[in-house]
Amino acid sequence: MTTAAANKLDDYYETLKPLNLAPLWVRLKGLVPSEPMPKAIPFRWAWSPTRDALITSGSLISAKEAERRVLVLENPGLAGQSKITDTLYAGLQLILPGELAPAHRHTQSALRFCLEGEGAVTSVDGERTTMHRGDFIITPFWTWHDHKHEGDEPVIWLDGLDVPLVTALCAGFREEHTDEDQEITRPEGDALARYGNNLLPLDHSVSRTSPVFSYPYGRTRESLDSLARTGAVDPHHGITLRYINPTNGDWAIPTIGAMMRLIPAGFETRPYRATNSEVVVVLEGGLDVAVGQDPYVRLSRNDIMSIPGWSRVRYRAVDGDAIAFCFSDRPVHEKLGLFREDRG
Repeated sequence: MTTAAANKLDDYYETLKPLNLAPLWVRLKGLVPSEPMPKAIPFRWAWSPTRDALITSGSLISAKEAERRVLVLENPGLAGQSKITDTLYAGLQLILPGELAPAHRHTQSALRFCLEGEGAVTSVDGERTTMHRGDFIITPFWTWHDHKHEGDEPVIWLDGLDVPLVTALCAGFREEHTDEDQEITRPEGDALARYGNNLLPLDHSVSRTSPVFSYPYGRTRESLDSLARTGAVDPHHGITLRYINPTNGDWAIPTIGAMMRLIPAGFETRPYRATNSEVVVVLEGGLDVAVGQDPYVRLSRNDIMSIPGWSRVRYRAVDGDAIAFCFSDRPVHEKLGLFREDRG
């Protein structure tokens, strides 16, 4: 293209701006790239300094004043956006003895993964659940939920939500309950008894979100141990179990996929990438994680790492078996027909 022709095009582009028009041929490759181009980067949040910062917040603001005393895990590639990956939100929540985080509800779905302490209770739509380290707890969209502490030590858990997705769809609503804590109408463990033993009430229909609110770590650990003794180890995923909705076999939360992964001692996975992004937190042992061409990063107990979508990742266990909780946006990719993986 000649200089004169290029100048003529530039002048033409200027005439489009007042009309709120733009030439697709200039923007096409940015809008429809040849492969995913996440803005999030791989990043590790080391537990000790992160925990110290969270504990400090407990002396500065109460759970009631904050409504939710949470430090957002903000990806350095997405500064100011309250995202841990391009499509996921994550934060660490602290509740102290005697505190109550008041009841509210919102259209964003949430998960809780308890990391430290005993005595905290989460109530969801009239049923309370006591939180223990390693427990996976869900808050389905638009359900009343509150948190309280009946023990004598700080309790910390990881929050994971589909906030970026709901925000992108402009579908976010929230509402505060008229009471600080909701009325308990069912005994603790009721949902697990009804739905968590390969049984369903006779008249129960399929639920979009799992009717089980709490998945105790003890049960999950037993399953992992059994498979580690007798099952084959996937070369890319180790031994990975996903939390399901027992009414339909789908993911427990329709927009967030939660899993528990065991990498046997001395095992190193082959490179793997998929379109979904993922958040990893180590529960037991030590886990080395390599993303792309970067060297291995060592994750220890309660360390958290973000893995952007379409990033080639490898895991290896150190100091015995490594067990990690993971959550991702894979269910959305699957439901929209966008999921793609590369087992290179």
